[in-house]
Amino acid sequence: MQIDVLTLFPEMIESVLNTSILKKAQEKNKFQYNLVNFRDYTENKHNKVDDYPYGGGAGMVLSPQPLFDAVETLTQKGTNKPRVILMCPQGERYTQKKAEELAQEEHLIIICGHYEGYDERIREHLITDEISIGDYVLTGGELGAMVVVDSVVRLLPDVLGNEESAPQDSFSTGLLEHPHYTRPADFRGMKVPEVLMSGDHAKIEMWRREQSLRRTYQRRKDLLENYPLTEEDKLILQKIKEETDLD
Repeated sequence: MQIDVLTLFPEMIESVLNTSILKKAQEKNKFQYNLVNFRDYTENKHNKVDDYPYGGGAGMVLSPQPLFDAVETLTQKGTNKPRVILMCPQGERYTQKKAEELAQEEHLIIICGHYEGYDERIREHLITDEISIGDYVLTGGELGAMVVVDSVVRLLPDVLGNEESAPQDSFSTGLLEHPHYTRPADFRGMKVPEVLMSGDHAKIEMWRREQSLRRTYQRRKDLLENYPLTEEDKLILQKIKEETDLD
């Protein structure tokens, strides 16, 4: 996968991409990145990439020319049409499902904005996706871009050490993940559930399924609204609801 990030502050992103799992993924040739300072593409004699909004108002707006030229240059280098992502608080709320969708692509171009906003022609004619990582506003799109890159790259084949890690993550299954324990079995009187040390894999899977449903019901009921529950799931969930009501 090729990931190009268009930003006015590439130094914000470089250290993240060269650390931990992302660094190992590059060493395995699973993805490569290119940080593009789109100021390098401006035709403005003062090297500006923004201007005052028509109609007046506070703040400055990113001009279309530098971003159009940068994206067109990057697109010409490849044979496949890339997904061009605009990081924006008005965009689609980012989810694990979206990360899984983007992980199937060969080329991503991510645009990080600054200032008051973007010239609307960028939205209408340049991008394929608008993404928001939450209902809040940041000083720029760099932090959001780092979230997207990290969540996508970890889903690429052979990036994580265990192939089963990503599919079992919270949200990947549609439910929150079950609790995890490791050694020691008894830490200051706090003990690991006996079923996890039983060696009975069927019982362990049943326990994990119940715990996943329990945690989802207690913390994110909204995830259960459209989740395809099996008959066994429904029985487990009914038991959890009855126990919760008693509490």
